[in-house]
Amino acid sequence: MGPAETLLYPRTRRMKRIAGVLLMIALASCSKHEEAAVEAPAVAVVKVVVGDLSREIVLTAEFKPFQSIDVMAKVAGYVKSINVDVGSRVQAGQLLATLEIPEMADDLARAKAMIERSQAEVTRARDDLQRTQSVRDIAHLTYSRLANVSKEQPGLVAQQEIDDAQSKDQVAEAQIAAAQSALSAAQQQVHVSDAELARVNTMFNYTKVMAPFAGVITKRYADTGSMIQAGTASQTQAMPVVQLAENTLLRLVLPVPESAVATVHVGQPVEVRVPTLKRSFTGKVSRFADSLEMDTRTMHTEVDVPNPDWVLIPGMYAEVNLGLDRREHVVTIPVTAVHDGRAYVVTADNRIEIRTIETGLQTADQVEIRSGLKENEMVVVGNTAGLRVGAAVTPKLSQGN
Repeated sequence: MGPAETLLYPRTRRMKRIAGVLLMIALASCSKHEEAAVEAPAVAVVKVVVGDLSREIVLTAEFKPFQSIDVMAKVAGYVKSINVDVGSRVQAGQLLATLEIPEMADDLARAKAMIERSQAEVTRARDDLQRTQSVRDIAHLTYSRLANVSKEQPGLVAQQEIDDAQSKDQVAEAQIAAAQSALSAAQQQVHVSDAELARVNTMFNYTKVMAPFAGVITKRYADTGSMIQAGTASQTQAMPVVQLAENTLLRLVLPVPESAVATVHVGQPVEVRVPTLKRSFTGKVSRFADSLEMDTRTMHTEVDVPNPDWVLIPGMYAEVNLGLDRREHVVTIPVTAVHDGRAYVVTADNRIEIRTIETGLQTADQVEIRSGLKENEMVVVGNTAGLRVGAAVTPKLSQGN
């Protein structure tokens, strides 16, 4: 080995030592990074929040008019005129059709004539009463004078004459009673005639078919000249004039299942969604049967939905969100953050803490926390496999939180 090689050898060894040290440092650094990566995995977390929760069921029903009737005629006759057609909107008391009944005019004239006759009978009976009273007054005066003369001058007037005067006086009194009875009977006959006229007028008014409530004409059965029978219970074949439906207020009939019956109460607000209109409306529970249908185990429940703008049409389907329970200002977390009654909490130093929690009302995606968590704490959602108490993690706030 020459002098040059002797000088070069120590330098080479130093270089190798330095390279070895740098390699060991690099390997140690990579090991630490790998260890850190293993010890602090990323986990999805959400914040514990305070909000309102409500549990609902969705029921499907069909809109029905609040009331719908076939408008019948009270009396039989021919349709003289009809003022409405399908789709006509009418007000309560509006004239729908007029019937023609010629014999009804004769009945009206006869009733008026009976009143005039009865009033004439009253006048005659009153005159008879006055005449009878005059006769009675003369008979009574005659008897009184004869009786006074016989008392003052006994024997001057024959007793037979006095008895005749007394008899005439008593007869006159009886005639007055009879005349008063005749007058009373005539007056009663006037009342009977008035009642008959009122009845005929009432029947005559039935020739005008009126709308019993505000609504829309959904069917028209009769035309001008049609023969309409009186709509009585004994004549089921009578043809209606029109069909009238009240559409400014609609009703939904819901079959509420047995499990939700206890939560239903009158006045309860509900959300009504109409898919065909892509709109929601507000209704309220107005009445329910308070008993279950044995075959379906459901309760007949009706929801009223105002329809002042006539946007909703009977027959449309609607989805009703019927609230079963509601909690306001409660601590909530997603359902996916609950794991067998426990929650994985990420502490301020990014370590796992497992807590036992007490849950309350649960919806499709949220659950009420009664104890175990506080607002703004971070909990792990989703998979928690491999997480242990005290393990370091890297929290990643879940989207939407």
